[in-house]
Amino acid sequence: MGNKVWMTAAKTKTSHPPKSSESVKKAIIAACEAFIRDVMKPRFLPEIRPTEFNYCVDIFGEWRAGRYRFMQRYRSDAPNRIRGEFDTPFVRIDYIGPDHFDIYWMRHNNRWHPVFHGVTLKQAFELMIDVPTLHPL
Repeated sequence: MGNKVWMTAAKTKTSHPPKSSESVKKAIIAACEAFIRDVMKPRFLPEIRPTEFNYCVDIFGEWRAGRYRFMQRYRSDAPNRIRGEFDTPFVRIDYIGPDHFDIYWMRHNNRWHPVFHGVTLKQAFELMIDVPTLHPL
């Protein structure tokens, strides 16, 4: 048997997307907020419909660590509820370079699943309209 030697493993992919400049970050946030306001809310939440179970009351987004997460806020009016409202993400776009993004979908098991790689922001928005998996529930 040969001698065993400890070696460092090569990194294949970083856990965080590359850092964007503040101006790029602001432009991405502004575009995503406009998309939510002008497309997602009118299409997927034209009115709030209370039910006896959890129901969606808002669609919004947030930037965190080079990623923009599209979120839904749910409300519950049930007397045995733990909280009145809670937020859940449903789609995430990761900035990977100038006008290039990866799209992730939040699976039922609360894990992100990659679905598209290297798309432009415009393509990401089009995919979020055309691909039912990327729609809010």
